[in-house]
Amino acid sequence: MAVQTPQRGPKKPPKTPSNSESIVSELMMPHQVNNLGHVFGGELLSMVDRAAAVAAMRHAGCNTVTVSIDRVDFREPIYTGELVTCIARVNFVGRTSMEIGVRVEAENLLTGAKRHTNTCFLTFVAIDPKHRPCGVPGLDVSDPEDERRFREGRRRREVREALDRELAPSPR
Repeated sequence: MAVQTPQRGPKKPPKTPSNSESIVSELMMPHQVNNLGHVFGGELLSMVDRAAAVAAMRHAGCNTVTVSIDRVDFREPIYTGELVTCIARVNFVGRTSMEIGVRVEAENLLTGAKRHTNTCFLTFVAIDPKHRPCGVPGLDVSDPEDERRFREGRRRREVREALDRELAPSPR
């Protein structure tokens, strides 16, 4: 099923999430860890943001900006000497925004053991040359797994919007 989203400007054909997938890997070194030998959360967030930005720009076909990091779940620590890989995919698209899901894995290069250490959701907005929001292509979710991710991304957006309305300061 191709999900069409309303756009401003020229119509862009829908893309599949695999069209924009991004993979970023880096070997974790001693300067990237704390006194326990665990990789700093900020190091990981930087990698996650870069991987997600590439996926967002590939999908949008233009520059994008990070609007929010909705959720970061730190499941397990990552240690010095492990290879960290961030796999980013577009889960959901609106008119100008996209939710990017990032899966983080740590690999012990000596044993080959891999662990799923983190899951993150980020929202990006496509911007035109004047730095104004612009339309993004729809998302072709003909694959059942992509459709599931799209539904879950749409639900996360609905929950964020409802929470924003609920917590909005009341006018005085």
